[in-house]
Amino acid sequence: MSVLALRLAGPLQSWGSSARFARRTTETAPTKSGVIGLLAAALGRDRTADLYDLAALSFAVRIDQPGTRLRDFQTAHHGDTGKAMPVSERFYLADAVFVAAVAGEDEFIRSLHEAVRAPVYLPYLGRRSCPPQGPIDLGVRSGDDPAAVLREEPWQAADWQQTRHQRRAVVPLSLLSDSVGGGPLGTVLRDQPLSFAPEHRRYALRNVVATTVDIPNPRFRPAAQRSKGIQDAPVPVPRHNPEALLNPLPPQSPLDGH
Repeated sequence: MSVLALRLAGPLQSWGSSARFARRTTETAPTKSGVIGLLAAALGRDRTADLYDLAALSFAVRIDQPGTRLRDFQTAHHGDTGKAMPVSERFYLADAVFVAAVAGEDEFIRSLHEAVRAPVYLPYLGRRSCPPQGPIDLGVRSGDDPAAVLREEPWQAADWQQTRHQRRAVVPLSLLSDSVGGGPLGTVLRDQPLSFAPEHRRYALRNVVATTVDIPNPRFRPAAQRSKGIQDAPVPVPRHNPEALLNPLPPQSPLDGH
């Protein structure tokens, strides 16, 4: 068994589990269905493809940087009639950072790792309008418990967020994981994906257990350093093109489309 770790960060994210009609809410952390959808897209699967192997993966997510909740109002017109549609209310998380992990058989996890490094379809963070800020791949770890991996994974918050907490040697982070047999039931979400088919999306219930984990802060500065005015060296932010790893389309003939 292996665990694939993913860093999910971007200007905007939106992870809905019960969004319907004109009000599209977001959870405070990535949903299992959203991350499974991201992995299915990276594999190049059609929305009508069987999800059994992906849905069977165990899942956990850690909130490294909670971000800020934003509300947006959107308008649209019917494609056929041109009539105005109801104004929709949509919620996002701005400047948030999460670390998600999925566990499964070694060979399947390796195939997922290769897919997120060279995705067939562009990965996005809950909605197509929310591309990731940087590479999402954090690598493969040994083990069968994604929550245990996230208890050891380094803090992935932005540098400015880590610096804000420089007085703390460790920071408490929220960890959300699947409920296991014999453990607490936690909170029930309709978040177990059964089908992404546009005609009839289906989700089952799953239990989510919330705990807290203490993670070392790489920007921690003891009081002696702070009193002497010692400054940390700036860390460069790598540039990232979310489309750089997509498989290019074959060149088109000048007669294509005529």
